[in-house]
Amino acid sequence: MKSFISTFFFLLTVGVQLGLAQGCVAIRSSGSCSMMPGTMMQNTRSTTLMANYRYFRSFRHFRGDHEEKERLEQNTEVINWTHTIDLSMIRTLNSRWSIGIGVPVISNVRSSLYEHGGNSNGEAARHKTKSFGLGDARLTGYYNLIDPARMSRWTLQGGLGIKLPTGDYQVEDLFYKSDGTIQQGPVDQSIQLGDGGTGVITELNVSFQVSPQIGCYANAFYLINPREQNGVSTRRGSVPSQDNYLDGTATMSVPDQFMTRIGVNWMAGPVLLSLGGRLEGIPVYDLIGGSSGFRRPGYIVSVEPGLFYQRDQLQFFMSLPWALVRNRTQSVPDKNRTIRTGTFTQGDAAFADWTLNVGLVMILPDGAPSPGIEVVH
Repeated sequence: MKSFISTFFFLLTVGVQLGLAQGCVAIRSSGSCSMMPGTMMQNTRSTTLMANYRYFRSFRHFRGDHEEKERLEQNTEVINWTHTIDLSMIRTLNSRWSIGIGVPVISNVRSSLYEHGGNSNGEAARHKTKSFGLGDARLTGYYNLIDPARMSRWTLQGGLGIKLPTGDYQVEDLFYKSDGTIQQGPVDQSIQLGDGGTGVITELNVSFQVSPQIGCYANAFYLINPREQNGVSTRRGSVPSQDNYLDGTATMSVPDQFMTRIGVNWMAGPVLLSLGGRLEGIPVYDLIGGSSGFRRPGYIVSVEPGLFYQRDQLQFFMSLPWALVRNRTQSVPDKNRTIRTGTFTQGDAAFADWTLNVGLVMILPDGAPSPGIEVVH
């Protein structure tokens, strides 16, 4: 049971978090990983229900790894508030095979000046745009590469699945311009509910139980998005300029996503504590297909403490990835503009300091009654 709990927590927390999400660069709320717990694949069939809540507030602007602190001093920063509830179900078929499905419910709010009255017009020019609804759904199959009956201290699990474009990637809102006009157009890419692409999910989960109290884990996730652009305008109701077409920023790209984690855990009774490192982001170039269109590539390196508690068939977990390194790398349109104008160009992106992940898990073995829930007034 102890080995089960420790492995379960670390493979689970990767799965129900929709990535990394720490701002405009990190893995989006839609179409992220759905890794499932490897050692849950026991000889008995079971169903696992999971609900995970994630929150972050991005507001610190980076160009490369340099923070533009003047944005906060001048009150011109862009602020994104993101709340996500990810609902997932995993069906364990036997000790080797399982299948999982999941879909996020997302609420985004974005506050900015430059999209409305302009950064030079003061706080009166600041307005908000919003999006709410379902994100991109995931369907993933998992195979335990090591027979748990022969090597119980190790878990090596692979996952292969599909990300479906169920999230709205054409959400629109109102933009209040400095000339007094109000224009309706697509909201920023960072708060769109989906990316408009059908993607291939690849995952690898590894854990090793050093002792009954100490374990190690590593996870890797990569989402392949073959579609290059989704055709949604980046101009927020305005007409794209000639430069937008020349540089390739007139419409939004459908980027790949990645995340890796590694760390250790320590358990005392029903409580498990974890500490690890986390790397997540969006690459400049996709593995398959072109990489043009507007995107904010980059990566985040975080330290990730976590807490897990189990009582019978119910489990509670919490993690708090805290960003140590944030880097908004040069995109393909940035490179195009650099070549075309002869002046180095690199866009910026807003990042959060931390992300809160809180979740609840219920495991229902076949033939077992559902656990009762007592309400105390």
